[in-house]
Amino acid sequence: MEIKQIEQLLKEQLQLAEVYVRAEGSHYAVTAVGNCFADVSRVKQQQMIYAPLMSAIADGSIHAVSIKAFTPEQWRREKLLNPPV
Repeated sequence: MEIKQIEQLLKEQLQLAEVYVRAEGSHYAVTAVGNCFADVSRVKQQQMIYAPLMSAIADGSIHAVSIKAFTPEQWRREKLLNPPV
């Protein structure tokens, strides 16, 4: 699956403010930012991101996904503490 397809799919399905996807072969790293993650457990956040990707995971297009999910407030704090390189 193309990175832009994954970003678009997640953005539309979860109403995300920001989403970033990196790929190494069939291994993907997703950083998602949205209000939908407020007051939700980390496990539920991961389930929310996996749900739109399940068909690609099932057909083998996506082998592994690492997930970082933030609310917009958490994301602002994360960027201050761990600025992008």
